[in-house]
Amino acid sequence: MTLDDVEAVHDYQSLPEVAEYQLFEPRSRETVREKVAESSRALTLAGDGDYLQVAIEESGRLIGDLYFSITSVENLRGEIGWTLHPDAQGHGFATEAARAMLGLGFDRLGLHRIVAELDPRNTSSVALCLRLGMRHEGHFVEDMLFKGAWADTGLYALLAREWAAAR
Repeated sequence: MTLDDVEAVHDYQSLPEVAEYQLFEPRSRETVREKVAESSRALTLAGDGDYLQVAIEESGRLIGDLYFSITSVENLRGEIGWTLHPDAQGHGFATEAARAMLGLGFDRLGLHRIVAELDPRNTSSVALCLRLGMRHEGHFVEDMLFKGAWADTGLYALLAREWAAAR
């Protein structure tokens, strides 16, 4: 993403229904500008904590973003996440983008394991994890203070050998 994408990102990150399951509240244009500027400088996946936040586009229009990070170089582990404009949901765009990012993680970076942590009430994200072949590994009850209340976390994961077998 670049600063040219601020308006398109703000279009969905400012929506309450998008922020509902995210760690952020609906974002102001200025906050989106700051986050996009920060993300546009994150271009390396080599060390613990390195991440990419890339645009998901359809017909030249930015419709969402995909997050990918290296959580442990030593253990060859990564994490994936996504956010999509409500108008673009249900058309397979997140599935296509996430599969491409899993390919990067497993095939190019040689990771052993990639996880997705999410709010289990977000049934669309749960369904996406399952479509990607991720296994439900855990449901942590009230493990995080989330927007002023205790919330659960769902954990989904995929191993490199499972990725290879499914392809």
